Amino acid sequence: MAEYAMQSAEMPQEFAGVLRDFRTTRELAATLIGARWQEIALLGPTSLGLSLFANGIDWSAGDEVVCYADDYPANVYPWLELARKGVVVRRLQVDEPGAVTPEALEKVLSPRTRLVALASCHFFSGYRLDVEAIGSLLHARGILFALDAIQTLGVFPLDVCKAHVDMLSADAHKWMLGPMAMGIVYVAERHFETVRPTLLGAWNVNSPRFLTQDKVEFVATAQRYEPGVLNAAGVYGMKAALELLLAKGVESIAARVSALRSFLLSLLLPLGFRAVGPLDGPHSSGILTVWHPLVPASKVFARLELEGVVASLRFDREGREYLRFSPHFYNTESELTRVAEVLATAVGSP
Repeated sequence: MAEYAMQSAEMPQEFAGVLRDFRTTRELAATLIGARWQEIALLGPTSLGLSLFANGIDWSAGDEVVCYADDYPANVYPWLELARKGVVVRRLQVDEPGAVTPEALEKVLSPRTRLVALASCHFFSGYRLDVEAIGSLLHARGILFALDAIQTLGVFPLDVCKAHVDMLSADAHKWMLGPMAMGIVYVAERHFETVRPTLLGAWNVNSPRFLTQDKVEFVATAQRYEPGVLNAAGVYGMKAALELLLAKGVESIAARVSALRSFLLSLLLPLGFRAVGPLDGPHSSGILTVWHPLVPASKVFARLELEGVVASLRFDREGREYLRFSPHFYNTESELTRVAEVLATAVGSP
């Protein structure tokens, strides 16, 4: 990104290699999710892609959309807004935060269900979905599957074809280790006409020699969802991040992240902390959310900030406070031991 900024300061921002590197980035993103580069748009944040999906489909009154009531707001609001078009929005309720299973989902599906929008992993509890099982269920019923993948992409493997994912959006600034406001938007080519672009410009509508045509005809690839000039600096940042992740191997990263999460949990439980979501197993992720019955999380969070430990302060609907940790593959056991030491001091444990 710094190199691109320097080049842009000395020559036109759209110098010769930019378009070539856009193409390379699409190819890297496609490799990461098991898609074709022609199905990749380079857009962020995640909410932009989700909104493109929600607004691009030609809905009929009475169509039903299913989403999870306590998902991250970016994956709820675009679907709730469809009620203005007569779409029936069914908000899935589950017993544990984020624990969306095929069995729970099947109970709310109906012959009018046209699309299901879910996150691959819950931002609060860290519950990771069985995306392949859910995708197979929906595919068998002819229901579209839109996936918010920001909390798993880059750290857990995903094959959109095997999982029957029809559309996906994920910003790069989480587990992909890229910059903010740049990400991956995927639409399966078979749905290009189903999900019509709602943002139009000279980049995604055929405009030979930049001359406006009498008819709107979109370009043949997922570039059709990119209305204008791209965030080139962001593309370069995501390109470098994708190269790093693919070189390390996502399966290796997943194993390392899972091991680090388990290690941190083993340090926190003896301090009296209690975990939200799965402790281990296939539904656990890189997210570890905990709380302490005797000390408010906001107090502990203030101590973590003072000690230079990066964590997130989270709340549930009842106002209870929690701490969320998200160690990545580059973190070390010694760093997590230091986190536990800070937490021990904050809660008054020896």
